[in-house]
Parts: sequence; structure tokens; C-alpha cells
Amino acid sequence: MTADLVNLYRTMVRIRAFELAAEQASAGGVAVWGQSADPRTKVRGPLHVSIGQEAVAAGVCARLQREDLLTSSHRGHGHTLAKGASMQRMMAELFGRSDGCNGGRGGSMHIADFSVGMLGANGVVAAGLPIACGAAHALKLRGQPHIVACFFGDGAVNRGPFLEALNWACVYQLPLLFVCEDNRWSATSRTDTLTAGPGVVARAQALGVAGFAVDGNDVQAVSELARRLVAEVRGGHGPRLLHAVTWRVRGHLSADQQGYRAPEDIAAATETDPISRTRQHLLHTGTPQQDLAAIEEQVANEVRNALAFAEASPLPHAHQAFNEVQTLGAGTWH
Repeated sequence: MTADLVNLYRTMVRIRAFELAAEQASAGGVAVWGQSADPRTKVRGPLHVSIGQEAVAAGVCARLQREDLLTSSHRGHGHTLAKGASMQRMMAELFGRSDGCNGGRGGSMHIADFSVGMLGANGVVAAGLPIACGAAHALKLRGQPHIVACFFGDGAVNRGPFLEALNWACVYQLPLLFVCEDNRWSATSRTDTLTAGPGVVARAQALGVAGFAVDGNDVQAVSELARRLVAEVRGGHGPRLLHAVTWRVRGHLSADQQGYRAPEDIAAATETDPISRTRQHLLHTGTPQQDLAAIEEQVANEVRNALAFAEASPLPHAHQAFNEVQTLGAGTWH
């Protein structure tokens, strides 16, 4: 188990380091109160990081196969990295460069990498849920042995696609694992003030989808529950829901100073940090400190290389702007 936990630790450290670098590169990249973005900014536009939530992406994706598929939310860097995407190409995508995963056209909120089964992040809350259903239904119709993991936030459970997706998945017994990454905040509002009833697991169970809650900042617990649920889904037992309760440390996006949030709430989020928690457990159970330090240095070098790769990548040509965009009325693709 120690080797498995070390790998989970490595994944979480990679996610954290990538997002910290992206956050720094985006400083000033969002115009605030009518001001122009800093022209020196490398990452333009909204950047939603998952700092403090890394255990969910690491724990679930560790139990997926490369051929399995995944959909994500607007906060999808961690899921994409944990599924196996190239850090260099991801950083280039955030920089809007031609060597990015999507040629610089997807950016942070719509990053995708089909080569590892990552079908895409999505800037529309809950929009990944029906996409995941479509992908899972396709797998079932083709008789393929793979599954789909669908990551979404707690804000999505109050939108129509959540109900529609769970209903469809249950009616057709689709190979689909729903993963609610519950960071307790819907943009700038506490989710519990907006959500009636006992919550997401009860809603899933009301539709016949077995749902299970877990401490989303305990990467071992997430990984073990994901192992069991993935096996059940892959075994043809229909969809399952994993409700991971975690904390959002940063604001809704990188420019959000969280003035609406009580300082003690942010402190509580910081104190439950899954990376620090895992590091302390590994040290306590005998993992040499130098081994963990080596992982951290390797990741730091990987991030430096990703930044250099992104910086060196050329900007896309203007004539590529409409590549892969459907022509309205013609039914064809460029």
C-alpha cells in the first residue's frame, strides 16, 4: 500500500505544482473592474484551480484505465493531469499556443486530450454530465469494456442536466461513474444555502443510482472507494456515484480575493490539505524524507520544463481559428 500511496502523493504534487505555476502565469490576466489585463500575462482569461482538492482527481483516476473516458468541469486541470495528459502540452494550451493539447483554442476551461480519454473540461456548469452519458451509451452499444468517469462540482447538482444524466444512466444501466467533487462553494455562495434536502447521495439513490460519500481530502479513502465502484461499474452493475467532500482553498477563479468568505472557513480548508496530510502519513509509516523530497524536486523540474515548452511554442496562425468548427447550415467540418 505504501508504494501505491507514494504514487498518489506524486500525482497530487504534480497537480498542485502545475496549478501554482499556472496561477502565477495568469496574474493580472483577467480584467477587473474594467481594467485591461496585464500585457505580460501568459495565461489570459478565467483560471479555475483545484488547489486543496487534488486527492479527488488522484484517487479516482488512479483506478481508471487509459482507455476509459473522462469528462470534467471548468476546474479540470487536475483530472486531465491525473488521467495522463502531457504537462507540457497542457501548459502550452493555457498559454494559448499552437503546441497545446487543443492548439491553443480550448484554454483552461475547455482543455481536452482524447489520446488519454479526456473528453474535455467544460465552462458550462453540469454540461459534462450529458456528454458523459452519451460517451457511456456509445461504449455500451459498441460492446466495449471501458467506462466513463464524470467529474462535476456540488453546484451542478442543482441544475437540470444532473437529474437528466442520472436518470438516463440508470434507465440504460450505463458504465458510468459519477464523481461529485463537493468543495462546498458554488462560485461565491455556500452550496448548502442553495440546496434543499439531504444532498447529492440521496438524490442519486432516489433515481436508483447507488451513491457513497467519502472524505475527499483523504486520498487513500478516495482511492479505495473508487477502486470498488469502478469494479462494479466495469462489471456491468450500472452507474455509481462517488460523493467526495473536499475544500476549495482558492477563490472561484484566480482573480477572486474571496472577500465573501469568512477567514476561519479558509483556515479550515488549509488545515485539511490532502498533500500535507499524505506527506505526514508517509513519513510516519517509514517512507524516507529524501524520497519525498526527490519526488518534489522531479515535479519542480517537470513544471519548469513545461513553462519553457509553453513559452517557446508559437502562437496559432489566424487561419487556424475555425479548424474543427462546424459550418452552420452546411453540416460539414473544417
